[in-house]
Amino acid sequence: MTNWRKLSKDEQILRVQKALKKNVNFSNDATLGYPASKLDGKVFYSDAPFLTDAPVLTTFVSNPNHIGCHTTGISESAFEGTHAMEREALDLIAIEIFKAEPGKYDGYIASGGTEANIQAMWMYRNYFQKTHNAKVEEIALLASEDTHYSIAKGANLLMLDLIKVPVEKYSRAIEISNLDKLIALAVNQGKKYIIVFCNMGTTMFGSVDDPQVYVDVLERYPLSFKMHVDAAYGGFIYPFLTPDNKLDFRNPYIHSITVDAHKMLQAPYGTGIFLCRKGWIEYVLTPEASYVQGMDITLCGSRSGANAVAVWMILTTYGANGWFEKIKVLQMRTDWFCHQLDLLHVTYFREPYMNIVTLKASHIPKSLAKKFHLVPEKHETENDWYKIVIMEHVEVEHLNSFLTELKAVRSITA
Repeated sequence: MTNWRKLSKDEQILRVQKALKKNVNFSNDATLGYPASKLDGKVFYSDAPFLTDAPVLTTFVSNPNHIGCHTTGISESAFEGTHAMEREALDLIAIEIFKAEPGKYDGYIASGGTEANIQAMWMYRNYFQKTHNAKVEEIALLASEDTHYSIAKGANLLMLDLIKVPVEKYSRAIEISNLDKLIALAVNQGKKYIIVFCNMGTTMFGSVDDPQVYVDVLERYPLSFKMHVDAAYGGFIYPFLTPDNKLDFRNPYIHSITVDAHKMLQAPYGTGIFLCRKGWIEYVLTPEASYVQGMDITLCGSRSGANAVAVWMILTTYGANGWFEKIKVLQMRTDWFCHQLDLLHVTYFREPYMNIVTLKASHIPKSLAKKFHLVPEKHETENDWYKIVIMEHVEVEHLNSFLTELKAVRSITA
């Protein structure tokens, strides 16, 4: 990862200042045509002294609009400075982490993983319609039952059928025999085009799908399919820890990827990333947005440039080596926690290169789960699992407090 460098605070500040100077300045420039301005000065103080040392907040107050996709074609020239910073951040993510070839990808900083996932299925639906004259009823989404609910939401919005594949209870792996039966049924019902969603870290279990499982089954049938990776959770941890990542752009079957910066990257909420191979995002071009320079090929349209700067800031604060060290610490904490659970004979699921541990609910009293804010798999019906996510703020002492109380409870009930 030779191009992902760590920058000093002064270098970061200068880079952001340089970018903002290339943007329109609503305070000084004669900008008559934009339905926007700097943030309201009675509420957001643009002259606050602390902004000098706070590049993200400075960008937030200056209010750049990042409408459109800045990796292809032209963009709104009024915000070209911070648009360039978004491209720099995307280069680090697409090329350094997900192994895209330079200049061979497109993408943008989205509002989150939900939007990015829907962007993908929208793109593939349009592709099948425009290049194969596919009917909506001939297209289906395919994903595991552990997949994020955004897939069901997108299916509803785009009027696509969703095929949910069962997983094995304790390994969370795709049940291949059931996958084969579901695909056979879909073909018999007239499906010809499949949009596959592979998980790199499911929300509840942190489980990772093997894309080849889908490929091997789908290629037995008269189907055309495209594959998207939902790495909303795992994208900033799994590629750094696994010795064999099958879910990046080196895999010829994978054409797009979702990542969330507001999870592992600890960016502000409302910061996701959509990436795809070059030549695909044009399938969602909106020609009606003719007043937008370069037009628009994103789901959200207008979006804050401060989120892109925040991603750039975090990535350049650590550099490649610093980020690996940070992630490695979380892995070691997770390893330690799982070892303690083994000693207590507590049943759990943990993907080896992830920092989510999902505990069998029968081992965890509800009062203990509530005290430590464990997240249940189900709120409204009988719950089978609770998850613990070992983020940066979750230190060994916090885990040890939980384990001490769990051990005491198990000793009483033994």
